[in-house]
Amino acid sequence: MVHTDSIVFGAAGFIGRSLVAELLRTGHTVAAALRAGSEHRLRDWLATQDVDTDGLRIVTTDIGEPDLALGAAVEGVRDVYNAAALMKFGLDAELARRVNFDGARHVLEWAGRQPDLRRVVHITGYRVADDGPRDYRDGAYEASKIQADGMLRALAAERGIPLTFANPAGVLGPGQYFGLADIIDSLWRGELPALPGSADTFVPVVDLGYVVRFLAGLPTLPDTAGKSYPLLDAATPVLPELIRLVAAHLGVPAPRFLLPTGLVRRLPRALTKADPEALTFLSTDRYDTSAADAVARRLGIAHPPVAELLTSYADGIVATRNGTVTPAPDAGFRNGTWVAGEHESPAYVLLHGLPVDGESWNGVVRALDGPSLVADLPGVGRSASSTLSIGEWTEELLAPVRTRPVLVGHSLGTWAAVEFALRHPERVSRLVLIAPAFLQQQAAWWLGTPVTAEVVKRMPLAMFAAQLGVPVGPAVESAAANLRRPGVARRTFAALRGAGASRAELAEKLARVTVPVDIIVGADDPLTEATVHPVHIVDGTGHYPQLTHPAQVAAIVRGEIPSGVGISSVAGGDAGR
Repeated sequence: MVHTDSIVFGAAGFIGRSLVAELLRTGHTVAAALRAGSEHRLRDWLATQDVDTDGLRIVTTDIGEPDLALGAAVEGVRDVYNAAALMKFGLDAELARRVNFDGARHVLEWAGRQPDLRRVVHITGYRVADDGPRDYRDGAYEASKIQADGMLRALAAERGIPLTFANPAGVLGPGQYFGLADIIDSLWRGELPALPGSADTFVPVVDLGYVVRFLAGLPTLPDTAGKSYPLLDAATPVLPELIRLVAAHLGVPAPRFLLPTGLVRRLPRALTKADPEALTFLSTDRYDTSAADAVARRLGIAHPPVAELLTSYADGIVATRNGTVTPAPDAGFRNGTWVAGEHESPAYVLLHGLPVDGESWNGVVRALDGPSLVADLPGVGRSASSTLSIGEWTEELLAPVRTRPVLVGHSLGTWAAVEFALRHPERVSRLVLIAPAFLQQQAAWWLGTPVTAEVVKRMPLAMFAAQLGVPVGPAVESAAANLRRPGVARRTFAALRGAGASRAELAEKLARVTVPVDIIVGADDPLTEATVHPVHIVDGTGHYPQLTHPAQVAAIVRGEIPSGVGISSVAGGDAGR
């Protein structure tokens, strides 16, 4: 028997898990009601949050069953939250009804039998109201939610159950990859030439943190029973303006044209890639949030600035490639530059070469002994183009840094690293140059026929990896994904070809650097120019030792010169022989 004061159905979902965390933070004991087999998802996610889970109990449930398959497993419950729903367009009608309609009824009926019940909070969509019958052929997702709304109101009134509806709009937060996420992802990948809707289309958003604090506080206010609260930020810009704001932040062009939804419906779906059910949300309707705003003030919560919410959310979409990969910590855009890691107090700053991006450092970063700052070079990877010189760009990147980090550059990234170390020796403890291209033979494939996004799109990933001389892995996948975006491949290979013109100049600048310098090269990609600096040769690799031998590279970057197999230290003039 589990004794808790709150129970959350759908506790492993996007809103449900954050609600569980909020309730735990505010001193509640919580029963997390989950489908069998999903327990690990909630536990794994909670392990990444700053929350004490001593008050958590996990119970399995099936809301499709009248007794929720709970039996007498839970007692003492005062507050019941139903965040269990299928949130997906194109749902099978029978499945949608079983979860979103029958399941909602079963939760309410179960709650009504709890002797200590204080409140039931049902979480549903912002466009849901008692709108009468809805044909499931119009879309099972919204139809099931609308029909459930009317049924729940009638049932709660009939049985005297204290029920409150919370109607959040598009909830934005880490882990939400639905609705607006797909539009932002298409925008980022250059696949949004036109925007459906009109100049007045309003698709409101709301912050996840605001929503869960609102939900957690509702049962504490007796006069909120029997009411509905649309949860959205009325300051959300109209959709075209919202997309322009996000596009400016991402450094990509915004769509120039609007397509009326009626026209989009008539066009082939293979062309528009728009789900007909999703188009029903492209409306000019506005919503009265005055009652919800008043409750929020009583609870002491407020919406964050909507522009910050949108840009932070867009960063998450880019960082995760719309939920397909695990992001680096604290990753996002700063002044158009993609940065990840520790922005102010890094022990290491790492600047990648081409045609890879900042993801190429992931293995090295994990093996370092201090925080790192990683950035994508301007105009390549995820960073927007810049009018600054590489020296000016590096100055801007490192302006917030208050430590004296080890500055690490790979290949073309050594241009920026050498430039900054020469200008600011007092701000750098050491310089590490990995595969410094200006001291090596230029790779012929960089200089051949211009490589376009279309060529990269057609190139199998294994072939792309083979060109680099590395195995297929997350860094190669990230580089290929970025190169497929409009303009990135052209700028990348133009930068590679243009670097040759400044080789002698950079070698001369390196000779004037006064901080300690270490050079790392792969045995298959040796230096062709002599240098007075220590050279560490990594056996069994070529131009990208950080991808093939990250632990060895990290050991050298940390200042350890290992004598193990595959590592040697070659004194100055020997390197070019």
